[in-house]
Amino acid sequence: MALSENDIKEMFFKAGALKEGHFQLTSGLHSAQYVDKFKILSKPVFAAPLLIEMAAPWKDKNIDIVVGPAIGGIILAYEIAHQLGTDGIFLERKNGEMTFTRGFKVEPGQRVLVVEDVVTTGRSVTEVCEQVSKAGGIISGISLMVDRSGGKVKFDSETHALMTMELEVYDESSCPLCRDDIEIVAPGSTGK
Repeated sequence: MALSENDIKEMFFKAGALKEGHFQLTSGLHSAQYVDKFKILSKPVFAAPLLIEMAAPWKDKNIDIVVGPAIGGIILAYEIAHQLGTDGIFLERKNGEMTFTRGFKVEPGQRVLVVEDVVTTGRSVTEVCEQVSKAGGIISGISLMVDRSGGKVKFDSETHALMTMELEVYDESSCPLCRDDIEIVAPGSTGK
């Protein structure tokens, strides 16, 4: 069952996952739009087909393990690993750095699929890839639910995004929403 990008956007709208306002993203950047991934991930009627779709390009790639960053990447890693018949683990941020915790690890030579919910700058994905490579894992690919950068963020591995959106982001110093004194919300703050 291949979903079109329009089908995917419709699911996000129906789930209430696309929001308008003044948001501080986890990257520290500001935006007038926000993708509330948990609005869609908390609704299996929408999340299940999306995660099946995220797993589909990797079915024949002999993935050994799926790895994502906490928090949103936990759900993705679990379900995409389930779809691929392998294990799914996650990294957590400790003292500002992505770290394997809870006894999770990647073995040298394991083929790894890195998954992430929403990418703006790609920082979390890059950090996960660095930790996987440091452990001796081989990045076989990257699967994204939403690429907010409009395709500008590039990784060194084959990457698939379910939905690509070109949403304007601003540094705090040049944010027109701040200049207009529009109240800011930091809905996805993870303490990066």
